[in-house]
Amino acid sequence: MHRAVLFAAACAAAASAQIAYAQSPPKVSVTIYNSNLALVQDQRTIDVAAGRQRLEFKDVSAAIRPETVSLSSPNLGVVEQNFDYDLLTPDKLMEKAVGRQIKIVRTNPGDGKETIETATVLAANEGVVLKIGDRIEVLRDDGVPTRVIFDKVPETLRARPTLSVTVNADKAGPTPVTLSYLTSGLSWAADYVALFDEKKGALDLQGWITLSNTSGTAFDNAQTQLVAGNVNQFNGGYSRASTSAGTESSDRERIADYYIYPLPERTTIASNQNKQVGFLSAQAVPAKKVYEVREYGFSSDENPQKAVVAIQFSNSKLKGLGDQLPAGAMRVYMRDQAGDPKFVGENAIGHTSAGSELSIKTGEAFDVSSQATLVSQEKLSKTRSRYAMKYVVRNARPEAVTVELRQAGLWRDGKVTDESLPSRRLDARTLAWSVPVPANGETVLTFTVDNGW
Repeated sequence: MHRAVLFAAACAAAASAQIAYAQSPPKVSVTIYNSNLALVQDQRTIDVAAGRQRLEFKDVSAAIRPETVSLSSPNLGVVEQNFDYDLLTPDKLMEKAVGRQIKIVRTNPGDGKETIETATVLAANEGVVLKIGDRIEVLRDDGVPTRVIFDKVPETLRARPTLSVTVNADKAGPTPVTLSYLTSGLSWAADYVALFDEKKGALDLQGWITLSNTSGTAFDNAQTQLVAGNVNQFNGGYSRASTSAGTESSDRERIADYYIYPLPERTTIASNQNKQVGFLSAQAVPAKKVYEVREYGFSSDENPQKAVVAIQFSNSKLKGLGDQLPAGAMRVYMRDQAGDPKFVGENAIGHTSAGSELSIKTGEAFDVSSQATLVSQEKLSKTRSRYAMKYVVRNARPEAVTVELRQAGLWRDGKVTDESLPSRRLDARTLAWSVPVPANGETVLTFTVDNGW
């Protein structure tokens, strides 16, 4: 619909109704969690009158959780608070005008003359229906320049999301206030870039924080802190890369059981913006490429299984990191023969404590594979069975490799009775072998397991 909305007089009237005005620019701090949640704290000084009055905060988040609002001040007592989120738009203005009179101004394209008619708005559903004199008319975009004049802005419509608080003031004059609330629409995630040098057995690691603001409100010059940890909101979860949990602590600030990552300086988080800030840089972290094969039971494979390619490293102090890694995506690059970095794969990590062992899957090996064969199966008793397994591990690469083969499926009293290579027990249900495979060759691993409970 081609129309302009004029309400300057109404806006002036609304401005005159404001009771308290900011005496100093607000100091905003934002604490952002991983799970689409943020704590906003707005500190400012306002000029108040003595007694009961209404304060308006027009820069709050459009996604505010009103039940979490807290206003604190040494001189004010809170009586009531309201959050007005019905925003002023041409369509909303027309909806609120149903049953009321407006003025329709049309301009003749030929001579430029304007005609003004008074109309009653009958409906504003999928179009505007008007009663003008004795006729019913649909306001439409038919090429004739048209604008609509409203006499005022309804009190329930706001140009911006507005929090109004009714307070009692002990005395008149400037007073400091702190407004705190939780909001959705703000989140952050970590992104990692790892440049792996296979010959040197090391990687360079960079960490970036990506801030996302879909709250409908900009936060200017905000002191920003990021909290790493899964705050309970009755749902959640994260897909994780393979890790061995660490036991190291660090000097990073904590609150409760969460780690805090403060940004080094104040920043503006614009509405509908993604912003990236660096938070980690480490060089020559010891790392290695491994080939992994995982089996989850005792059975035969109809076809060879490709080995998984993974980059393994530790975030321990001894290995050059010594810091917690917040959850995010880790992307791995390697240099080609020309020295240019090429993307080789990515995986997600969960919140990882310092001293952990990480295994980042980058893809599947083109020329390293394993094929399982169940040689025999024997029932020993109601609770025990014996499995004889054979794995043929093949390597079509021009250099020797070692394949880490992990066999899950053990029961409580499962044990190895015979094997061609030494195994190690990773946990109650998993065995592991390091299988050396020559270049352009194969290695046969055999073992027998008595399994039971």
